[in-house]
Amino acid sequence: MKNKTLATEFVLSGLSSNPSLQLPLFLLCFFVYTVTLLGNLMIIVLIRMTPGLQTPMYFFLMNLSLVDVLYSSTITPNIMANILSEHKTISITACAIQMFLFIDLVGSEAMLLAVMAYDRYAAICKPLYYVTLINKVTCIRLVCSVYTAGCINSLIHTCAAFSLPFCRSNHINHFYCDIIPILKLSCKETYVNDILLFIVAGSVEVGSFLCIVTSYIFIIYALFQIQSSRSRVKSLSTCASHFSCVTLFYCPAFFTYLRPNSAYSVDQDWMVSVFYTVIIPMLNPIIYSLRNQDVKQALIQFNINSILNIFRKN
Repeated sequence: MKNKTLATEFVLSGLSSNPSLQLPLFLLCFFVYTVTLLGNLMIIVLIRMTPGLQTPMYFFLMNLSLVDVLYSSTITPNIMANILSEHKTISITACAIQMFLFIDLVGSEAMLLAVMAYDRYAAICKPLYYVTLINKVTCIRLVCSVYTAGCINSLIHTCAAFSLPFCRSNHINHFYCDIIPILKLSCKETYVNDILLFIVAGSVEVGSFLCIVTSYIFIIYALFQIQSSRSRVKSLSTCASHFSCVTLFYCPAFFTYLRPNSAYSVDQDWMVSVFYTVIIPMLNPIIYSLRNQDVKQALIQFNINSILNIFRKN
């Protein structure tokens, strides 16, 4: 340890070292980030301004869009800046902040998807008690609990990771400050960090996933009890968008984090990480816009009202 120099900053590998790919990658990231911001902000504004969408389901959807905006803004602008920069350096403090925000928002999104699944369970399986189970106060408490738990989860991992000495190298073999590549740089044993990653992060991810699976088991059972096929399809359609978002979120999440540190491979994880950090926040509003009839009708009505207001002013 005495003969090793501790790192004071990190160097990110970036998306590609090929100069001919720098501009196309930058334009692609810029396009995806723009669509992500516009799509999610459109969902937030639409829900806030449409009286027919003032329900618990859309309150949770609005928070999901807010998390996606922050989630994408934590990673994508930094990726674009590094693409155009010769020296892809990041200070340890900035790296710790990025890791904290990323883990916080990922955990919050996982738990928010679980809350949305519970909301669908209450609406379909307990329709007579829905107003009692999911009222305004309960919605606010659930969302506050999600953000608090995500913050605590992130704080544990960030503090544990950055309390380690980094003296093997200052080169992060990744395009953002993810926890597993950073643990690889430590010259101290990371056994405790690995255990924390499995226990704490695993509890958040797996616990949320089990809550979703349990909710859908009860939902499917309740749907089979419905005699009318039209009512069954209508109830199922309210879950289709949520189920699509859950599938997109959890498949790469489990592949990336719920495995031993020794099994980590940048070559295997690069495309998964890009999809997980950049693409998913863009897809969620598209899925809800295309597959949710209430959102589509509200969007059409919103556009019609906007056009009419323009003509009235003229």
